[in-house]
Amino acid sequence: MSTDSNADVLQRLFDVIESRRGADPDSSYTAKLLAGGPKKIAKKIGEESAEVVIAALSEGKDAVTLESADLLYHLLVMWSAMGVRPEDVYAELVRREGTSGIIEKNSRKK
Repeated sequence: MSTDSNADVLQRLFDVIESRRGADPDSSYTAKLLAGGPKKIAKKIGEESAEVVIAALSEGKDAVTLESADLLYHLLVMWSAMGVRPEDVYAELVRREGTSGIIEKNSRKK
């Protein structure tokens, strides 16, 4: 598949997540996560983050790919729960673009 056809996959996934808001938690995993609130979603993000690390250390590229997709999904669910839009995150990335990671990180300590 071409990257161009997949470039907006995060937005499409976010739109699906948003459409699950208020749905029956018994019929939608996304609705169940959203109903559980940020605490439940954060727990899942922690679990998925650990699975990415484990995959990176011992399972290889394919496992990292699969676990990364899970992590991104759960991160998008958190964005939805917290009222963060993908464009908010993209704007922050654009703001940081061209800035040294060390300089950017040090600027947050002020």
